[in-house]
Amino acid sequence: MKMKWLALSVVALSLGASSNLVTVKAYAAAPALSAAAAYQEGPWDQPPSEFRDVQRKGFHDGVEGAHKDFDNHRPPSPENRDEFRHPHVPREDRHDYREAFRRGYQVGMQHLMGDHHDHY
Repeated sequence: MKMKWLALSVVALSLGASSNLVTVKAYAAAPALSAAAAYQEGPWDQPPSEFRDVQRKGFHDGVEGAHKDFDNHRPPSPENRDEFRHPHVPREDRHDYREAFRRGYQVGMQHLMGDHHDHY
């Protein structure tokens, strides 16, 4: 009887040890995040913190424009958006708005298409 308990104990210990090794191996095999992927200021659709108000508006409008083009199966092009061509901002802010719009549009399209490469 003692031999049976000893055998069961050895089997139980070996199973416990092997499951820990499997866990360690699985953890070690998990892909590491790149430094850029590990650090993120906020949600993907949040404009960079250094943006001024007009740039934040442009970025947000760009993300929204990308959503509209994607939903309506239009080719991705920020220049085809009315908000880009005729922004409702003071003339002196149009360049900054358009640059931020283009960036928001690009981020939006990359998110919607599920990749992280520049296509336009």
